[in-house]
Amino acid sequence: MLPVVMLCMALPPVAWSALAFPVDDSFTAESAFVREHKNYPDIRITRIEPAAGVVVERNRVYRQIGTRALHMDLFRPGGAKPESRRPAVLLIHGGGWRSGNRTMQEPMATYLANRGFITATVEYRLSPEARYPAAVQDIKTALCWLHRNAGELGVDRKRIAILGASSGAQLATLVGVTPGLSAFRTEGMGRLEACESVAAIVNLDGIVSFVTPVALAHENDPRKNPSAAGAWFGGRFEEVPHLWREASPLEYAGSGSPPTLFINSSKPRFHAGRDEYVARLTAANVQTEVMTHRETPHPYWLFDPWFEPTAERVENFLERVLK
Repeated sequence: MLPVVMLCMALPPVAWSALAFPVDDSFTAESAFVREHKNYPDIRITRIEPAAGVVVERNRVYRQIGTRALHMDLFRPGGAKPESRRPAVLLIHGGGWRSGNRTMQEPMATYLANRGFITATVEYRLSPEARYPAAVQDIKTALCWLHRNAGELGVDRKRIAILGASSGAQLATLVGVTPGLSAFRTEGMGRLEACESVAAIVNLDGIVSFVTPVALAHENDPRKNPSAAGAWFGGRFEEVPHLWREASPLEYAGSGSPPTLFINSSKPRFHAGRDEYVARLTAANVQTEVMTHRETPHPYWLFDPWFEPTAERVENFLERVLK
């Protein structure tokens, strides 16, 4: 168990003294920059400022679990008529299911809000605090919170998308293809699967199968004890294979899945299951797109020069599928 860490930079602006849960702060934009700058000396951490009229509302509590509050930050464009409803995007950060925080998705959230989307970056429980499927349940609850508060926020319930990066992309895709799945039900989601459904998925370099050969070769590396996935599931594939399969979005992909955009780095192991997923959606006549950046590190979305073309492709995709 990791110790409780009091953070003043890596976490969003909450009451630091109130943190009473284990935190792994090893993955931040700054730590990723230090690691990747050696091989990509021209990169810069992306910073995006809200446009005039964009309202930023931080630390909205969307779920309370005993004394543990889970938060999201909202980015809302101004200038809309009261009766209008805008498309929304829920953004999920990465960090190997054990690290990272929601501020890492703030550049993308701000970029999209500047272009008319209502966006929300979400906090969820990571593996040092709670193992799978807690994170999945948290994110589904966040979607239901957006549904319940759609009137106040000006959200069009039929035009809510989900976007994730790395492990957050695996989570976003899993949530997107499993509305109403009983394994992930928890209090506060609402009735049936209506509030869990999304109209589109954006996957930034996240695997969609834990059980492909390439995924298993990485996660079962004996030097990793445990691997990131193993820590999240509470055991290696050989010990809890049903969880590794259950958490693989590929297991559910097909007819009825939302349109999906993959934007990948040049690192093949983060594409695990992607081609099979695309083939299944294509066979079901569901719109699926793939964009691959050449010669990029895994966390490319955190850095210029890759952020801008990534964000433009995300915007164009969402504009088309959320008409």
